[in-house]
Amino acid sequence: MRPTTLSSTTAAQEAWSAMRGLAMAQRGRILGVAADLGLSAPQLFALLALPPGEPVPMGDLAGVLRCDASNVTGLIDRLEARALVERRPAPHDRRVRHLVLTEAGAALRAQVTGRLDEAPPGFATLTTAEAEQLRDLLLKVVAGTSPPPA
Repeated sequence: MRPTTLSSTTAAQEAWSAMRGLAMAQRGRILGVAADLGLSAPQLFALLALPPGEPVPMGDLAGVLRCDASNVTGLIDRLEARALVERRPAPHDRRVRHLVLTEAGAALRAQVTGRLDEAPPGFATLTTAEAEQLRDLLLKVVAGTSPPPA
């Protein structure tokens, strides 16, 4: 049994460590979903970063994926070859390219999110109240976390 006098900093560090452990344990599952669907991991992450029906500048995608814009070009070339993404000129500046999911891309993205949204088996050990509490706490953490600088 853990002592009840843990400082909030220590408890927060332990919670973060547990979340990192859970994320690392799911890495193989995420890579498996990508492979099952004929995607590389970066392609899967690019699909997840492109909201259906919303154009995203290529430079913004590079920032979200934390990679150089030149890497995004090759990545999008492969997704475009599969008719999952289209490049379109930005209305305000034709030099800027926006990325838009095609119908096939949106359908594949929905398939990816459907599979990845399935909770790992450990979540079945939680009661409904515990799962709701965990969800609410994680949403609170997410809301208080600013994105890293691009």
